Amino acid sequence: MLLLFVAALILFAPFLLNPFPAGSAMAQFNAGYPDLMQRFVIFGIFAIGFNILFGLTGYLSFGHAAFLGVGSYAGIWMMKLLTLNVIPAIVASVVVAGLFSLVVGFISLRRSGIYFSILTLAFAMMSYALAYSVLTPITGGETGLQLKYFDPRVLDAPLEAGVTPRANLFGIDMQASTNMRFGAWIFTLNAGYYIAGVVMLIAFYLSIRLFRSPFGMMLRAVKSNQNRLNYTGISPKPYTLAAFVISGMYAGLAGGLLVAMDTQVGAERMFWTASGEVVLMTILGGAGTLIGPVLGSGFIKYFENIVSKINESTLNAWFSFLPDGLQDVVVAIIYPFVGKGWHLTLGLLFMAVVIFLPGGLVQGGQKLVTVFRRDRKSADAEKAAAEQRQTQE
Repeated sequence: MLLLFVAALILFAPFLLNPFPAGSAMAQFNAGYPDLMQRFVIFGIFAIGFNILFGLTGYLSFGHAAFLGVGSYAGIWMMKLLTLNVIPAIVASVVVAGLFSLVVGFISLRRSGIYFSILTLAFAMMSYALAYSVLTPITGGETGLQLKYFDPRVLDAPLEAGVTPRANLFGIDMQASTNMRFGAWIFTLNAGYYIAGVVMLIAFYLSIRLFRSPFGMMLRAVKSNQNRLNYTGISPKPYTLAAFVISGMYAGLAGGLLVAMDTQVGAERMFWTASGEVVLMTILGGAGTLIGPVLGSGFIKYFENIVSKINESTLNAWFSFLPDGLQDVVVAIIYPFVGKGWHLTLGLLFMAVVIFLPGGLVQGGQKLVTVFRRDRKSADAEKAAAEQRQTQE
């Protein structure tokens, strides 16, 4: 049922995320355009993979952006040297990120707790420094890498001079879109989004199987009491390393999909803030839950792309019906929380979730369902009591 629910969200997202008519004042809050929807599902994959490590084993990594960046670089080099088809690029991203996470995990997992977190952060920052300056011939340095028409793709026909290379899936352009108009509403159906959505659905299904497998139970045992596990004669190291590698491969998959959607890569994807972002996504949605990271990633990416675009002129247009003095006061109060100050709003919401909903957005949803069921049971009990009184009368 959970898988079907996520599949329905992915299928109908272009309609659900465009609730307001195009051209209206509230159209500012529509999020159903291809670039943002692609980021929803791609960073959802990133957060799902991180949740396998953090949510199940309790190991908090501050360096997962390194695997995202390594996967992106592997993907774009496959598109430069082999083919513009995204399949080899995605496979290379997953494999290279998996191998890199194996090395990082083998070293970092010799420690636990804060020491493990600092080690992963150190690896991520070293990777960023290498990509930014030392390995410039491979990474492009601060300018990054992007596809060129003269790249030696051995499996593709040469492109004409000046043509911009575009990723595809067996001929289907990843940027191809179709607009559907219903009255004042415009819905965009994008090929790249649905391809990424299918990949996310597969990744989500695999995470469900992993969470409910004996391997997932062993990871929970590691999180619960690692010393007790040692006393039973079972070494937790192989399990934690396997979880770390699987999590890194998910990050590499997300990096490969980012290249498929936006055929350029920069070292900023490996910076520590990107690692912190996936931590926020997982905790905000609900660490250790199946759908929580997906909700958390969508929540943060929505704020990053929608709330950050609200500027002072937009606020003045919204509150133009107020008297001039009152309008200026209202705009002055709200403006620090939107636009460039969207991080402030996100921080306050994150604090509220951590304080009142330690289980994240998933816990909030569960509480609402519990309240609804309780009210329904109370109503049914009152109805049954009333019927019984009528029968006695």
